[in-house]
Amino acid sequence: MKIKQLSVFLENKPGQLFAPCKALSAAHINIVTLSLADTQQFGILRLVVKDWQRAKDVLENAGCVVKVTEVLALEVPDKPGGLASVIEALERQNINIEYMYAFAFGRGDRAVLVFRFEDVDTALEALQNCNLSIVDPAELLG
Repeated sequence: MKIKQLSVFLENKPGQLFAPCKALSAAHINIVTLSLADTQQFGILRLVVKDWQRAKDVLENAGCVVKVTEVLALEVPDKPGGLASVIEALERQNINIEYMYAFAFGRGDRAVLVFRFEDVDTALEALQNCNLSIVDPAELLG
């Protein structure tokens, strides 16, 4: 149920985002979802792709610094308070969220969020115990 996510470290200056996107495009690797965050000196492009190992190799061959982490995708009720109920369940289990981002994935009345936890295995067990809906990577990545 864990998903491999690639984190690509970029200088925080114009034109740096194009190189990894161009490399993935040339290799016909589709980005399923992404997040971009920045600091003054650098940015972090976080990507979920179907073939993470191939994407990692392509990006490294293009000169990018890439780190692989595990994340979980959770279904969240797409209504006021939906996210709050999931966060409350995580808080009750004392699970720390390092970061999260939304994922555009048609699920009817459900939204999908990608979560990075301090300890993904502990979080996965706690989420299953809370009967929260974890999205299967096969369904997410096709």
